Amino acid sequence: MEWIGAGSLLAWVWLLLGQGFFWRTDVRLPARRDPERWPSVAVVVPARDEAAVLPDSLPSLLGQKYPGRAEVFLVDDGSTDGTGALARELAAARGGLPLTVSAPGEPGPGWTGKLWALRHGMALAHERVDPEYLLLTDADIAHEPDSLRELVAAARSAELDLVSQMARLRVVTRWERLIVPAFVYFFGQLYPFRWVNRPGARTAAAAGGCVLLRREAAERAGIPETIRHAVIDDVTLARAVKRSGGRIWLGLADRVASVRPYPRRADLWRMVSRSAYAQLRHQPLLLLGTVLGLTLVYLVPPGALVAGAAGGDPATAALGGAAWAVMCGTYLPMLRHYGQPWWTAPLLPFTALLYLLMTVDSAVQHHRGRGAAWKGRTYPKP
Repeated sequence: MEWIGAGSLLAWVWLLLGQGFFWRTDVRLPARRDPERWPSVAVVVPARDEAAVLPDSLPSLLGQKYPGRAEVFLVDDGSTDGTGALARELAAARGGLPLTVSAPGEPGPGWTGKLWALRHGMALAHERVDPEYLLLTDADIAHEPDSLRELVAAARSAELDLVSQMARLRVVTRWERLIVPAFVYFFGQLYPFRWVNRPGARTAAAAGGCVLLRREAAERAGIPETIRHAVIDDVTLARAVKRSGGRIWLGLADRVASVRPYPRRADLWRMVSRSAYAQLRHQPLLLLGTVLGLTLVYLVPPGALVAGAAGGDPATAALGGAAWAVMCGTYLPMLRHYGQPWWTAPLLPFTALLYLLMTVDSAVQHHRGRGAAWKGRTYPKP
């Protein structure tokens, strides 16, 4: 048991120092200045059955204080809850940026619903606005009034083709407090923001809730056609832009937030498991490696501490305790970012166990033909 504890501690030392300082939460929009000329922007919002959250999100887009030309295009992707009609009512009542609501019909062969909606919205925006930039944002994302202005200024100042912000997710219920900060923490561990933002690095990722994309870069990368099958569309989009020579940036948001509630454990479980196996490219060997890795990194430290203390093995207990302490230390910045108490950091192994089970469940559902299911649609392995 001692050598397993030593392996876990070594893994945490490497993660602490060698994984792009993923645990830091200071990656914010780069230094920016107002451009001499504000470019035109089309805001494209794919929406499927989003009437519950639209009153808290759409007005924030319509109310953007942007000095240049900007229009909002909401694509009603086969909603059955009156999403499109509600969007028109909100625009008529609140005013602000011009809003166009359209419906693309059922997705074409090989397309996921969201990317089919984005294709339709982008084509419509090109006809109406001829935009230099596209803001791709989800229907559950609320933006502060200067959000668009800040995104465009950052893209112009740093000569970026893609600027993405990880929206601040809701943490109100007990399960949200337990799972949501860890979700962002694990995402950063998998895609360290500093590596994403380094031009020469291979790592590429974006957060789909808020992506400002230069139209020329989108056309050069063949977006959305080249990624039409992607379930994890944001990361796939960022990879396409970076591979085609574009400069990308990803960081945490201060002025962009999700308004979607996840009140029950089942809601959060569904959010994670619907795409977890797709993240592993539907490979059983990668699934096995992930399970073993999560076990070594997150479950071994408390297990070694307890086993060593109970079995009279102080070396094993010390190794497990040290690994657990490093783990907690790396999690504290994310807890502070979400306003959560420091004493919840030791619960991270339990949360990691939940994520392990969600990932396994994702694979099981895929092999049962129910993988990547979202709002009435199920997507097979591409």
